[in-house]
Amino acid sequence: MRNTIILFVVTFLVLASGLAGAPASNTSPQERQAILNYQLTLPRANQLITAMEAMTKYVVSLPDFQERVRKSMTMTGEERRAQLEKDPKAMAIVKQNGLTAQDYLVGVPALRMALWAAQGRANDSNLIVSPANLAFAKTNLDQLKPKMDKADGIVRQK
Repeated sequence: MRNTIILFVVTFLVLASGLAGAPASNTSPQERQAILNYQLTLPRANQLITAMEAMTKYVVSLPDFQERVRKSMTMTGEERRAQLEKDPKAMAIVKQNGLTAQDYLVGVPALRMALWAAQGRANDSNLIVSPANLAFAKTNLDQLKPKMDKADGIVRQK
């Protein structure tokens, strides 16, 4: 049940970001360009995944998490950034992982969409992926996908 809730929250956080999973027209030109400009590296991807896992656990622990997620779905990128920056616990998670609010808010969707594209969803018009990030994701897919799945609460049974 807990994994289902975490996956639910992660899905909504991705949708709420307005950057992945939502129609491409919902992404502002500035957000789109920020994702295209974001350069993924293995250390940065690992920082993002670790921060995302901690952030998901934190958000799920909040008594009003469903309302927060719902509200964030209607926010602009600047509003989401302001919300993140005024939350001391969320900013502590971001900073503990060597990230800025901008790194987190742009990097997570950039990484997620690059991994999705590397898995064959490249024809999905909602994905915003630079050629360099797609190449990075294809090269590191076997290493990063299990980490991302774990952060999303998806545990593969062997």
